[in-house]
Amino acid sequence: MAPGTDRPRVTVERDGHVLLIGLDRPEKRNAADLRMLRELALAYGELDRDPDLRVGLLFAHGDHFTAGLDLGDVVPAVTDAGLDVVPDGGLDPWQVHGRQVSKPVVMAVQGTCLTLGVELALASDVVVADRSARFGQIEVSRAILPFGGATIRLPRRVGWGDAMRYLLTGDQVDAEEARRIGLVQDLVDVGAAHEHALVLARRIAAQAPLAVQATLANARLAVREGDAAAEAALQPELVRLLATHDARIGFEAFASRTAAEFTGR
Repeated sequence: MAPGTDRPRVTVERDGHVLLIGLDRPEKRNAADLRMLRELALAYGELDRDPDLRVGLLFAHGDHFTAGLDLGDVVPAVTDAGLDVVPDGGLDPWQVHGRQVSKPVVMAVQGTCLTLGVELALASDVVVADRSARFGQIEVSRAILPFGGATIRLPRRVGWGDAMRYLLTGDQVDAEEARRIGLVQDLVDVGAAHEHALVLARRIAAQAPLAVQATLANARLAVREGDAAAEAALQPELVRLLATHDARIGFEAFASRTAAEFTGR
């Protein structure tokens, strides 16, 4: 057995209310084999169901986020129904199958970020990249199409022309261009992406978690079902949130001009 073959491909650690999810196959530039895909799905499932977890931080160990799929390992697993990498207890990290994760995900990127990595960025809620990052949706050069949501989300995120410019050529995007077109929200110095993303994740985790989840859910509802569906849900959600324990904590903190410590109830 080759060194490291049996080592987990994804690390999972807790930082208060933040779940740190790290791709951990740096010797292969974090190329995703079936084991990594399944472990990643399980980490997202843990984030979703644990009430003490409020935010996920997705990052990668080593110099590169991911070189994309390990095709030699993954392609043989594709059946007539497609590719199923979500075990019991997991959630699809790309959120194109099944239920979406109910909590926000911040993603930190460095170095190469290809194919499934770009689609993880598109499925995340805030993306931080350092200046070494390069993004590429290169499936057309491998005779397949992006199947993790890029054809749906990239045109919406960056506009039709910029999306087709990169989806149809397979050309890579440097960090500055990724920031310009809106794929990346915060651009930082080389080596600083993880720290900056953790600050953002902790900042989100400090807010009222039920309110954060409701805000995320309503924005997604507008994208998936249209403005009218999201508008119809606003007032009922407001009424529900006002009845929570955290609403009382928030009002008391406002009145006393102190920092609120929310409980998620």
